[in-house]
Amino acid sequence: MNDKPGKILFVDDDQYVLHAGALFLKRHNLSVRTESNAALIPALMKEEHFDVILLDMNFSPDVNNGQEGFFWLERILELDPLAVVILITAFGDVELAVRALKAGATDFILKPWHNGKLLATLSAALAIRRSRDEVGLLKSRQQQLGADLDQHFRRFIGNSPQLQQIFATIQKVAKTDANVLILGENGTGKELIARELHRQSLRSENVFITVDMGMLSAGLFESELFGHTKGSFTDAREDRAGRFETASGGTLFLDEIGNLPLVLQSKLLTALQNREITRIGSNKPIRTDIRIVAATNMPIHEMVKEKRFRLDLLYRINTVEIQLPPLRERIDDIPLLVNHFISQFSKHYHKPNLVVPHSTLKKLEQYHWPGNIRELEHVVERAIIMTDDDVLRPDIFFLADSDGLKEPSPEDVFKLNDVEKSVIQKVLIKHKNNITRAAKELGLTRTSLYRRIEKYGL
Repeated sequence: MNDKPGKILFVDDDQYVLHAGALFLKRHNLSVRTESNAALIPALMKEEHFDVILLDMNFSPDVNNGQEGFFWLERILELDPLAVVILITAFGDVELAVRALKAGATDFILKPWHNGKLLATLSAALAIRRSRDEVGLLKSRQQQLGADLDQHFRRFIGNSPQLQQIFATIQKVAKTDANVLILGENGTGKELIARELHRQSLRSENVFITVDMGMLSAGLFESELFGHTKGSFTDAREDRAGRFETASGGTLFLDEIGNLPLVLQSKLLTALQNREITRIGSNKPIRTDIRIVAATNMPIHEMVKEKRFRLDLLYRINTVEIQLPPLRERIDDIPLLVNHFISQFSKHYHKPNLVVPHSTLKKLEQYHWPGNIRELEHVVERAIIMTDDDVLRPDIFFLADSDGLKEPSPEDVFKLNDVEKSVIQKVLIKHKNNITRAAKELGLTRTSLYRRIEKYGL
């Protein structure tokens, strides 16, 4: 048998068969869970992961047609399409075996079995399960790659001199492996710049993995970044690769790195210096090959002076530094951005003939945009939802004025939330809760969509 213990669920109404089978299999480094009540199979599968399920075909007295086995086989495959099921019966024949295989069983064993045959069948079944799991992981990684690079990728829009200089820097830096630190206020588009660096890099065919450093607690930091082995802590039910390992060969985007506590900064620095990590519960180092792009809205250089951010870590992450200007410093780009967002949201809200008069653009250009591009996007989306005609007039935009925030009325807020919730709900239903596809149709990032789902309790 393989060095890695397999986990078997053995379901049979005969306690003697269960006992004898479990004793034999455990001698061969297999973990066996026995159950005589087939009705408990769904609960057991939700509670534990099983590599192979040995399933009797008859559970009722004087019934030997195998229909119960076919019923539970179908139910098992509904719960886990990758499940490996071996059917067992004392009344088997070639026709029943063929039916079982066509119905999704992996193999078929007759009682009383030959121990060598049982062991060989289980060994082959475990190899099939491992293969299916590996294929599933590869598909998941490919889907992540496609979602990260293709769904909702948007180029940075603007013609201002500041942006032209940033674009020139990206062209020079992208094809190197130099680590890049992106600085800028919230909503200025730091992640878009990070994605553009990856898109133009020699690593563009590999993964772009994002980590929100501000959201990682001390307890989750090592598990999320470096991974863990099965049983290394209470909830570690299986081996899990961390973000460093998953991103190897590609780009790792460390967002909000300025929010990382000092005690965790040292652990991050060690991983970056050594170019290797060790999973929790293991003593085997794993080499990593990643390009780091980090971002923060914090005054990180002042934080270094105040001993709140390590100078050696700053040196490690900012071989090249890019400073994004706030929207108020690139007012000339507002018409371009407004037209882009109108083009994007008019399709989603089925309002294809929208126009923006000069008076509206003038109002938007005079605003100071504390939330930057993200705020502009939200304001345009809200205006499109709330307008009753094809002209986006100035009064449909709610902005802060010189005296403070000019909030919409409670009635308007209720209408906006109601419409937004309804639209998101319909799109989620349309895509069967596939977040990636729903976000793409709504013109949102997955993070933004998750926030709205949480907000509206969807």
